[in-house]
Amino acid sequence: MNDASLRILWVKVGGLWPLNTGGRLRTFHTIAELSQRHEVTVVTTHAPGDDGHALAAQLPACARVISLAHAPTKVGSAAFVLATTRSWLSPLPLDVWRWRIPAVRQEVDRLLGGGRVDLCVADFLVAVPNVPMGGPVPVVLFEHNVEHVIWKRLAQAPGPVWRRALLELEWRKMRRFEAAACTQADLTLAVSEADRRLLAAAAPAARVAAVETGVDIEYFAPNGWHEKPATIVFTGSLDWYPNEDAVAHFVDEILPRVRAEVGAARFVVVGRNPSAKLREAAEAAGAIVTGTVDDVRPYLAEATVCVVPLRIGGGTRLKIFEALAMAKPVVSTTIGAEGLPVTPGEHLVLADGPEDFARAVVALLRDPARRRALAATGRALVEQRFSWGRVALDFETRCRTAVEERSHVHA
Repeated sequence: MNDASLRILWVKVGGLWPLNTGGRLRTFHTIAELSQRHEVTVVTTHAPGDDGHALAAQLPACARVISLAHAPTKVGSAAFVLATTRSWLSPLPLDVWRWRIPAVRQEVDRLLGGGRVDLCVADFLVAVPNVPMGGPVPVVLFEHNVEHVIWKRLAQAPGPVWRRALLELEWRKMRRFEAAACTQADLTLAVSEADRRLLAAAAPAARVAAVETGVDIEYFAPNGWHEKPATIVFTGSLDWYPNEDAVAHFVDEILPRVRAEVGAARFVVVGRNPSAKLREAAEAAGAIVTGTVDDVRPYLAEATVCVVPLRIGGGTRLKIFEALAMAKPVVSTTIGAEGLPVTPGEHLVLADGPEDFARAVVALLRDPARRRALAATGRALVEQRFSWGRVALDFETRCRTAVEERSHVHA
């Protein structure tokens, strides 16, 4: 290890392989870039029965990749009910409580105690209980989302009164915990300037900076595949509630309006673990639900228009950058594109409300020249600013500053 490199301990619970979520993609590519120049040790988890060595094979430049088997409590199980009850009696929100993993904390303590770590990264807020804050090693909290905002939006979504009351309690606990974690960390890194402002407002004493999100511009690239007529595509993990809600909203409120104008319009939903309820509703509406796929690019390539009709969410949507990198026109809600440094009307189209969203989709389906113009500017944007190499360099600079500032304090 040369004098300029850092010894980084990266802690990520909930798995990192396969790359089937936006958070995993962002983390994986950041680590892959950093490990080319620094000594990176990863501590993460995998589901019992999965190959615990699979990730190490994908990150060969890392010094060590330690993956521990862990099965989080499943929603609706007796263990989940018990965890929920216990979390109510603690200051921890449920989603943080259920990711306290003693084996991970022990491994982290062991590695930090060895004296060969310059910096610890707590990846996502749920990693925080497994990382000692305020110790001799500076901690960077990598916030892919503003978690309390997501939970607040969930609480405000339509639903039974009892559910909204529970979520109201949960988002307030999440806000308190998130603010405390940001304050205790040496540095908090948000994934957009909008998220940085929200976190800074919630935790005024915290040091919060923003790093851009990125995309693999070589993997996601126009490759000669041709679009299919009037094909609308959504991509995203369907076991994440904001995505499930977005698809249900599109199927129920937007797709009928689109088909009233473009009768041949097809809607293709690409993402892992769709619920039986969602699959049934989508298929009843004549939509195609693929479930898990090995490669989303063929589906993006066939898209006439990509849609991001999110009503709930936080962080940044990698699905938008992937579509732009594939030179595809995108229609998104304001929340769907929240935090992305894109210009509406130049890089994508923003529309809120079912009628406006449907009108924007129909307009693009009917206007090939407009689609080509958006595709060209979107691809140029990600090429110029958002390769993972550029993003990781910014992340590295922020980490180095945190280490140097802690060294000055100790001196």
